[in-house]
Amino acid sequence: MASRKISVYTSLCLLVLISAHVQVESKRSQPHILFMLADDLGWIDVGLHGSKINTPNIDSLAKDGVILDNFYAQPVCTPARGALMTGRYPIHTGLQHAVIHPSDPFGLPLDFQTLPGQLRDVGYATHLVGKWHLGFYKWPYIPPKRGFDTAYGFWNGDEDHFNHKRDGVVDFRNGTDPVTNLDGKYATYEYVKRIQEIVRYHNPEQPLFLYMAFQNVHNPIQAPEEYVKKYDFIDQRMRRVHAGMVDILDEAVGNITKAFKDKGLWDDTLTIFCTDNGGEPVFGGYNWPLRGTKHTLWEGGVRSTGFVHGKMLKRKGAKCDGLLHISDFFPTLINLAGGKFDPRNPIPVDGFDVWKTISQGDPSPRTEILLNIDNVDPNATLPGIYQGMGLRMGSMKLLMNVPNTTWFKPPELGGDFPEELLSNGLITEETDEDVLKALMDNYLLTAGTLDVALYNITADPEERNDLSQVLPDVVKKMKERMDYYINSSVPPLFKGTDPDALKIARKNGIWGPWM
Repeated sequence: MASRKISVYTSLCLLVLISAHVQVESKRSQPHILFMLADDLGWIDVGLHGSKINTPNIDSLAKDGVILDNFYAQPVCTPARGALMTGRYPIHTGLQHAVIHPSDPFGLPLDFQTLPGQLRDVGYATHLVGKWHLGFYKWPYIPPKRGFDTAYGFWNGDEDHFNHKRDGVVDFRNGTDPVTNLDGKYATYEYVKRIQEIVRYHNPEQPLFLYMAFQNVHNPIQAPEEYVKKYDFIDQRMRRVHAGMVDILDEAVGNITKAFKDKGLWDDTLTIFCTDNGGEPVFGGYNWPLRGTKHTLWEGGVRSTGFVHGKMLKRKGAKCDGLLHISDFFPTLINLAGGKFDPRNPIPVDGFDVWKTISQGDPSPRTEILLNIDNVDPNATLPGIYQGMGLRMGSMKLLMNVPNTTWFKPPELGGDFPEELLSNGLITEETDEDVLKALMDNYLLTAGTLDVALYNITADPEERNDLSQVLPDVVKKMKERMDYYINSSVPPLFKGTDPDALKIARKNGIWGPWM
């Protein structure tokens, strides 16, 4: 009888141990996720694409993982971030036009579930380091209210890298607390310190989602001089400083991955790296040999440098040529983490689960990507540049009502400062960045509008051969599909700035909610 009791007791203990083991294994099946989003990084700004800028950490991770060779983001910052956070095209969130400016009284709509929020629901620790740029005019819109346990960085779209001010007012917070003691300290260094702190004190048994939204390489173009001097072989000051900023970005990628390795998290970490949009030549960012710039639907504006790295991938050292969009990471990462989301909250998700496409080379579930619909309204008074419309279906890409931009070649590859942007010889290396931006905006506004153009991107990634007259049936079919998306669009949220925002920010000494 005693023997039977011992046997039963032993069996119960074994069941408890097995159950505990299953629970641990289940938790470990949730990968740590490191998502690094570069800001305004150009196609030819990384060694991976033939750049002379030094990016060994980015290149090494990309080559050891899966390079996303047919991956798209958005033409500017806010729409790309909104698509990542919600899995929706900007036309379905109201973020399809321009970016959120500091005094704009709106943000990413509150009725959308967010990626960090859904990951937190299944046990993840969620942290944002760097740039938010999805609105903060009311407290419910700030990152700690949108799914992040912690948020360290700035809420606007750009600011000085050293004094951390926008329009003369500091924009830097740790959670909701203002951070005002960083004057003179380069932002990216501070972001890396924060990540090292997060990783050092993280409990390895809890899955981690760390969203590193870099400030580099967005203007203002600033870098410590020792990094700029590395690129003395480039005969254009703006490009040299920009190259220094890329160098710092790459160094940060190396230091962040080292923090994960030192903590013992790296083998269980899925790393994603991409950029929100293309580079801007007036600020030293180039997309050669792709056509166009940031703010445009040409490949140079929306084709994103990206890769995925991690031991959970079933292949490495590979290229993924399937169609992918930044919105795809919303369902992909939530599903990979064992989470759930409402596919119709409040409207259907546009992203696809593309894990098998990336990990094992399966065909992409995507057959098309809506690049954007931002149509010129003759009666419109919205600020910013209208991007027009763009749709990719298979290899074909239709553009409608887009600024007719050109190709910009960086100086170290034999190019020159963009001739199209010269204004009676007024631009020099010392030209103020606000003047440069105004000249770039004016160039896009006056470049003329291309009503309809069709390209085979697989055969012609540089968009040099317009096929719209040769393939009218393809144009007709893609226009019909564009009409479908037009009919599903919501109105843009942009209504103009609120003058009280800056007044209140100056009074408080910090940017923050004002309504």
